[in-house]
Amino acid sequence: MAQQKQIPVYLFTGFLEGGKTHIIQESMEDKRFNSGEKTLIIQCEEGLDELDPSQFWGQNVHLQLIESEDELTEEVLSSYQKQHQVDRIIIEYNGMWMIDKLYAAMPRNWGVFQEMMFADASTFLSYNANMRQLMVDKLTGAEMVILNRTPDDIDKETIHKVIRGINRRCGITYDYPDGHVEYDEIEDPLPYDMNADIIDIDAADYAVFYRDLAENMADYEGKTLRFVGLVARDRSLGKNCMVIGRHVMTCCADDIAFNGLVCFYPENVDYKTRDWLRVTAKVALEEHKLYRQTGPVLHAVAWEAAEKPEPEVTTFY
Repeated sequence: MAQQKQIPVYLFTGFLEGGKTHIIQESMEDKRFNSGEKTLIIQCEEGLDELDPSQFWGQNVHLQLIESEDELTEEVLSSYQKQHQVDRIIIEYNGMWMIDKLYAAMPRNWGVFQEMMFADASTFLSYNANMRQLMVDKLTGAEMVILNRTPDDIDKETIHKVIRGINRRCGITYDYPDGHVEYDEIEDPLPYDMNADIIDIDAADYAVFYRDLAENMADYEGKTLRFVGLVARDRSLGKNCMVIGRHVMTCCADDIAFNGLVCFYPENVDYKTRDWLRVTAKVALEEHKLYRQTGPVLHAVAWEAAEKPEPEVTTFY
């Protein structure tokens, strides 16, 4: 059976009035982006601005509107592709729908080529305060965050902290009403010294540490860490092995999860599940059944009982 052609998807996320429609319109009028490729634009919401296909370069663009989450199915999306026989797809996603809904519905031969989040700079912090779960959902996978209608007195430090608490890799761009653009160049050092003989992870920094370790494992190989964590035991791991970590809240109480690391000891240890330990351990990248692949395995060199941190659940902000 012939392999299906891979269809690149450009995913535009964010909330109403964030500027998604405007940038799609500009892109399709620009011959550098729209040079004749057969393009399907799927809109999952309608804002004040409307796309004007009469201004698009060429006659190569097809529009489809999905008005309800119930319509967001693999069958519907596949039918659009079959109907229009396109080379690429642009999706203007509804800010009130979770991204996982889209990924679950995407046909197998669709692949997200670029994901960008758009927001009104003046309401960004308000949305974050009142719809934190939706904000985290849209920021997590974004490669670029574009903040439109930026006022001169914008609090870039706070916005930077919010975005970096969720996504340490994306670019951040501020688009001002007069047309000029500024890029976020705030330095974003880790809150601990990666060059120290023993890297001390403060209780408040565990969430940042765990995410950076997951994204940059090679940077930690051979390093020695010290942190306070919660013990989780399982007989199948053996008497000299446990999982140690913290409960991390990404956006709200519903998504609290235990983020732990496999830790081996040079002797049998009798600590129990829910004990708190201060452990000093060297990191090795090894295969382990708990990870089902190569992952960061700790080899303890020192340990002692510790007091429970306050707050017990750690966050990114």
